Amino acid sequence: MTIARADFIEGMAKGLAVLESFDTERQRLNATQAAQRAGLTRAAARRHLLTLAHLGYLESDGSHFWLSAKVLRFSGSYLASARLPRTVQPTLNRLAAQTRDAYSVAVLEGDAIVIVARSVVAQFMGDWNGSSLALGQSPPPSSRLMAYGMHLGARLPAHASSTGRVLLASLPEPELSAWLEGRALARLTPHTVTDHRQLREILAQIRQQDWCIASEEHELGVHAVAVPLRNLEGKTVGALNAVLTPARLARGAIQRELLPLLQEAARELRVLL
Repeated sequence: MTIARADFIEGMAKGLAVLESFDTERQRLNATQAAQRAGLTRAAARRHLLTLAHLGYLESDGSHFWLSAKVLRFSGSYLASARLPRTVQPTLNRLAAQTRDAYSVAVLEGDAIVIVARSVVAQFMGDWNGSSLALGQSPPPSSRLMAYGMHLGARLPAHASSTGRVLLASLPEPELSAWLEGRALARLTPHTVTDHRQLREILAQIRQQDWCIASEEHELGVHAVAVPLRNLEGKTVGALNAVLTPARLARGAIQRELLPLLQEAARELRVLL
């Protein structure tokens, strides 16, 4: 959405940029780090950090700042009111109960995809993938590990994820060209595609086959398959994916088991989106 310059509140935009500078990789920031990430001067970043802390959205030890639980008000309101997460959640839970894999739905937002829904089993596995494994405990035999950072609201690079590529492939050519123009594609693993021409070729193939497999491009050892979610008008409103282990990949589980399940789920959801 575009607005008139007179209607644009620059201070609000800068404050939100400071909030968005916190992520999984950088959970605690000082004023200098926040300034670099938000594209502000250190003095401006410091004022925004202090204001956000005063309002309760950040906590601080005097030198570093981190997000407080109050920011969950935004995500909670979105998840409670947005149609897409509420619509897909029962399907994600059903798929997870059926195969014990981790399922999620994502949308494109800028240079990243944002996870707006994930299976209940995936959430359980995420807990095991964190503190429980750090304590040396083993996950239940029936569960499967999920990729790091696959929590609600997580942002993943679009060019290196299965859902991101499905969503990029759905863009009209002018929008895709605008998205790629001047954009450096970060190399996250030795397998990440960073060349624009090669990515375009991959997206063209995805557009033709209507699904995507991404193997170890976002994280080593992680393989995922995704399909587009379309409404009755044919517009792509999100992407549905499953994450599986290397052992499952070696047994050919994607084409034989997961892809047909995802495609059928997408067909069922189309009348609801």
